[in-house]
Amino acid sequence: MSERIDRIDDLAREFAPGMVELRRALHAHPETGWNERATTERIAAALAAAGLEAVTRPDGIGATVDVGTGEPAVGFRADIDALAIQELASPVYRSTVPGVMHACGHDVHAAVAVGIACILGRIDDLSGRVRVIFQPAEEQIPGGAVTLRDEGVHRGLSALVAFHVDPALPPGRVGARVGAITSASDRMVIKLSGPGGHTSRPHQTVDLLATAGRVLTDLPQLLRAGVDPRKPLAVVFGRIAGGTVENVIPAEVELGGTVRVFDADLWRELPKLVDNAIAAIAGPLGADFELDYVRGSPPVVNDQGVAEVFAAAARSCLGDENVVHTHQSLGSEDLAWFFEDVPGAMFRLGCALERKPVDLHSASFDVDERCIETGMRVGAAALADLADHHS
Repeated sequence: MSERIDRIDDLAREFAPGMVELRRALHAHPETGWNERATTERIAAALAAAGLEAVTRPDGIGATVDVGTGEPAVGFRADIDALAIQELASPVYRSTVPGVMHACGHDVHAAVAVGIACILGRIDDLSGRVRVIFQPAEEQIPGGAVTLRDEGVHRGLSALVAFHVDPALPPGRVGARVGAITSASDRMVIKLSGPGGHTSRPHQTVDLLATAGRVLTDLPQLLRAGVDPRKPLAVVFGRIAGGTVENVIPAEVELGGTVRVFDADLWRELPKLVDNAIAAIAGPLGADFELDYVRGSPPVVNDQGVAEVFAAAARSCLGDENVVHTHQSLGSEDLAWFFEDVPGAMFRLGCALERKPVDLHSASFDVDERCIETGMRVGAAALADLADHHS
């Protein structure tokens, strides 16, 4: 096994400069969800240069590549879309597309995944076949994983793994966790309605702004009171709109926010719980309401067996001190949809800059590119070990 690790280390060093260049090309030419045709073409070209043939989806957006022979054993998923954010950082590879940038590290994920495929294509003792999935539209709701899952890109896999860059970890480190690592994240829009009226006579109408205030403050508490206190639940509003002048009570007020949980069973109950709670608040105040509740992704729950094999491979590559227990995040990841069918695990890939780290989805986000070689080494070693276990 140590010979395999040595071989993977040598190949990672060989391929890393090319994967850094690929990441920079993707970063300079970002594409948002369901627009990633040029991104897919660049990925396919990089694979072809290593003698690997990508299978592109019929619309030219997203691809897969299989490495090895036999039935697919295990898989690696990389998301490839960018965000609608104007980049503020000024690296030489900064985005050339106005209002679009890779602010969440998906350019890194794609480059790491290509590098992993290139490495696995050059080792001699790979058991079975590994499938690398380049998935579009992770940032959408519903995410691209829903479409690819329906298309069956994961069929035949017995395990699936992925990285997400972590700007809180230094390069050379990997964060591991068993169980829920990210939360579900749903969006809701609540439309309150009433007859409207004069602010001098609120008793003759329904004071919708006051009702909206009650929903803002009471809904999180009311939901929290009805849920097992051992299960985290975050209900946060990000938008409220209603009224045009100071002396008119509006006839409609709209609120928008998110609901986040780690527990999959609770996530499935949330639409009904939210609807009942709004009715309990707005009904006694005389307001009508409509709830538009949009399901996001389930929580990402790391399978213990898959996570342990992956973490052991990471320790073999990096040393015990560089594989650390990672936190739970209330952010969401549509990778979870694949985990409904296939046991899997997501790991955090340290990418922190030496200067003050910048968080994900920031207009100034960037990474220490040494993380790319780390991800290639660990990912290739873990997938080879997982293939051994599942062949």
